[in-house]
Amino acid sequence: MGKDGLLLSNWGQPPGFSEPGIFNGFFGGLPFFVMLIFVLVIGFFVFVIIKGLVGWSKNNASPLTTVNSTVIGRRTEVWGGSGDSSASTNYYITFETEYGERIEMYVSGTDYGLIVEGDRGRLSYQGTRFKGFERMPQRVYGE
Repeated sequence: MGKDGLLLSNWGQPPGFSEPGIFNGFFGGLPFFVMLIFVLVIGFFVFVIIKGLVGWSKNNASPLTTVNSTVIGRRTEVWGGSGDSSASTNYYITFETEYGERIEMYVSGTDYGLIVEGDRGRLSYQGTRFKGFERMPQRVYGE
């Protein structure tokens, strides 16, 4: 019994408070749902970091591939830009290889501006990484 007549547990806490546990020192008796949200947010960040490292490692282990291809599509993805923040744009180009395989690659804005639909050339990539596109000269009819 404590000074005020309450029965105290072995840890010196009045009844009704959380029992000692692994997270009590770190979370200081926060409600369960607050701890759960904290753990989910940290877990999400760990997942994103691991996923990025796995993709980076897989790309590095992939061989550098160069194939004849034709540009068959281009698209942009704009995100952000609400309030005082500026918008960002991702650029993608779809190539069709000489074997009929279609590959959509994330490219820089500069590459996006230089490559147009119908261009034919040599696509170089490593895993999912765009390495370059060397345009082949187009034949001019009537020469």
